[in-house]
Amino acid sequence: MSYADLAPAVEQQVLATVTELLTAVIGQEYAQSIDITMDTSFNEDLELESIEFVALSAKLREHYGSRVNFAAFLADKDVAETVGLTVGHLVRYLADCLAGERGAAP
Repeated sequence: MSYADLAPAVEQQVLATVTELLTAVIGQEYAQSIDITMDTSFNEDLELESIEFVALSAKLREHYGSRVNFAAFLADKDVAETVGLTVGHLVRYLADCLAGERGAAP
């Protein structure tokens, strides 16, 4: 089975994890007022502040360890890309990192 076959399931699993981590960062009550989907914008929908991005980065590091580097992911973005960043962009990045790890396994 190829990654393309697994991609939708992997993305759904990663989306669930990201939603859980975001809920921990922004708070349960606020998270419940927003339907977090692949199209949810960090800037406009979630209104994440820079300190919350730092907190999300720490939670991603705790959960995924060195398998992903959120800071490097953001560093590759220009201002417009960062402002337009969606949950889906992050989910696809994480899924790609995890798929690369599986592909590197013997």
